Amino acid sequence: MIDPLPVLATMNLEQKIGQLIIQLVYGAADDEPDKRNTELFGVPTPAEVVRKYHLGGVVYFAWAGNTADPRQIGRLSNGLQAAAKAAGLPPLIIGTDQETGRVVRMGPPATQFPGAMALAAAHSADAVRQAYAITGRELRAVGINADFAPVADVNVNQANPVIGVRSFSSEPDVVADQVAAAVAGLQLDAGISAAAKHFPGHGDTATDSHHGLPVITHSMIDWEALDAPPFRAAVRSGVDMIMTGHLALPDCDPSGDPATLSRPVLTGLLREDLDFSGVIITDSLRMDAVRESYGDGEVAVRALEAGVDILLEPADPDAAVSAIREAIQTGRLTEQRIDASVRRILELKQRRGLFDVAPTDAAEIDRLVGSVENRDRAAAITDSTVTLVRDDQELVPLPNRPTLVVGADGSVVGRISRGLRSAGLRTTESVTGPDPSRELIDRARRQARSAFQTVVVMSAGWRSQRQRMLSRAIREAASRVVLVAVTEPYDAGMVADGGTMLLTYSATPGSVDALVRVLLGRVPPTGRLPLAVGEIPDRPLFPYGAGVVR
Repeated sequence: MIDPLPVLATMNLEQKIGQLIIQLVYGAADDEPDKRNTELFGVPTPAEVVRKYHLGGVVYFAWAGNTADPRQIGRLSNGLQAAAKAAGLPPLIIGTDQETGRVVRMGPPATQFPGAMALAAAHSADAVRQAYAITGRELRAVGINADFAPVADVNVNQANPVIGVRSFSSEPDVVADQVAAAVAGLQLDAGISAAAKHFPGHGDTATDSHHGLPVITHSMIDWEALDAPPFRAAVRSGVDMIMTGHLALPDCDPSGDPATLSRPVLTGLLREDLDFSGVIITDSLRMDAVRESYGDGEVAVRALEAGVDILLEPADPDAAVSAIREAIQTGRLTEQRIDASVRRILELKQRRGLFDVAPTDAAEIDRLVGSVENRDRAAAITDSTVTLVRDDQELVPLPNRPTLVVGADGSVVGRISRGLRSAGLRTTESVTGPDPSRELIDRARRQARSAFQTVVVMSAGWRSQRQRMLSRAIREAASRVVLVAVTEPYDAGMVADGGTMLLTYSATPGSVDALVRVLLGRVPPTGRLPLAVGEIPDRPLFPYGAGVVR
């Protein structure tokens, strides 16, 4: 076991600054030139990016060409770690966003799970822990040693444009319990680092921080009650990292700066109030919300002044390194301050065994990633998430009769239809798109009138007047209609006056397949709402825990 303190003592200032940076790299192989690397970093290969900046880590993205298949990811990880070692650097943190659900970077054949809100619908912390344990073990097999998950935001604003079903719930205690389970799965069971995000809480925003600066209007009393509990749970669980959100919390810091650049938020709330002693990592510094008021170099310096340890994806890494170096030279930052962050980073690497990690092994990757055992467990967990929120006419399961499958998302409509056909049902498909025209609505109405039963697929229909018109038209024309909300549970408001609706919270193929199994009666619907949905006088339309369980 390596003692990080002697390692720190041997590092020069440039190497220390590099340890503070986790950067994206372009390409599938460490030694393969990619012009995007040359344009952004001035060097062509991922390995050269590691050497140039003395990087502390890299982050993988599918769109950057990093995650084509498990064996390729494993080779890339091996090559990058070898490049760091050859340059005399500590081992790399290799991270990615494998949240489950719609935000994943390693797709099939890796085992896929539904998103956080779907997992919470199983009402089983053990299921959540298992999902993240399997996810973490498969990441570790390909050399990824940090998962930028779980999402610890409490989604109290259903209009939130960026969190939504990435959150476990709108109930703080529910999110806290599930976050603790996810951290245990990733760290205790899989042995990789977790990063709870996005501190101080991105759940009550109407602005996407990729494009603008959200402002959290909560008082500090509200923040303690609503946003803090999941992060406190993460800290109690020993989470390795907490990721900052690029959002303003004016009741804590009236400057208007995003939390990533706010000392009152990061040092005051996170370090002192929550007593977090681990690594503070920023969200991507390429996002607009953190770049609105300052240049890329100044952003890096201000983040470190606020209490950040790791700068994730500086938009201009040369400017960031230069600004940090200048801040040290002028006394604005001290080398002792840099050392404190580097020490925390090295301690994390030591705790996760990175100094002793063996290269990835192709045979082990083939054995573990997407194994039959993992996929079977994922299917069982996913089955337990499907929620029958209402079924007044007892239409579920479907009888073996002609069935129309209609809805906004063609891939989902097609997958449901194929699944039903495989069981012998004769199906007709009708894809309307997310904003169906009157002509498409009229066609679907005529088709529903002639079918024995109709499955209507809604995709965030509560946001779309046209999808709601489609739902009403079909329900007026036909008597046997099953509504299915495949993304957001807020569509349940469409059956306020009666009817049948199933919720999947996730449109992943695995969730759609679980839905089909419920429609066919192969598994019972056992999921229950992990949040309250809709409002009628004095109470929710569907309270927390609602669901027709059979």
